[in-house]
Amino acid sequence: MTVSMYDASVPSLKHMLGSLASILGKAAEYAAERKIDAGVLIQARLFPDMLPLVKQIQIASDQAKGGVGRLAAVEIPSFADDEASFDELQTRIAKTIAFLDSISAQQLDDSAQRDIVLTMHEKTFEFKGQDYLLNWVLPNFYFHVTTAYAILRHNGVVLGKKDFLGG
Repeated sequence: MTVSMYDASVPSLKHMLGSLASILGKAAEYAAERKIDAGVLIQARLFPDMLPLVKQIQIASDQAKGGVGRLAAVEIPSFADDEASFDELQTRIAKTIAFLDSISAQQLDDSAQRDIVLTMHEKTFEFKGQDYLLNWVLPNFYFHVTTAYAILRHNGVVLGKKDFLGG
């Protein structure tokens, strides 16, 4: 049985974005119950040289929409990266899921061999679509979702593996 590029990407990305939304919901409840300024959690880091929770969410969103958008050869929606509340982060996740919902399996049919070129921090990365998905998009996406989970767990939000895995 062959797994399509669509099946290897969109359903998993959407599932984990849903888990991330649920985790953020628990974080918002935690902050409200304990009268913690939500901004403290949103700006929390695991270590001073790591990015805060807000950036982890933004980058996970960017990996999902950018990865699928490039594979589908469609315009990638641009978000402002100005979220400062849990509600705004939830809106970003919802917009990312809506974009993923707009991509059909047929749009990814021939993407395994599509040339993907990324330029980041003055470096250029060249991939074929399948390598881009499996060795760049998914590992980066999961890294940032996992780090967001870890930041919240480290800060006392009661979360477990079931929260990470979701549904």
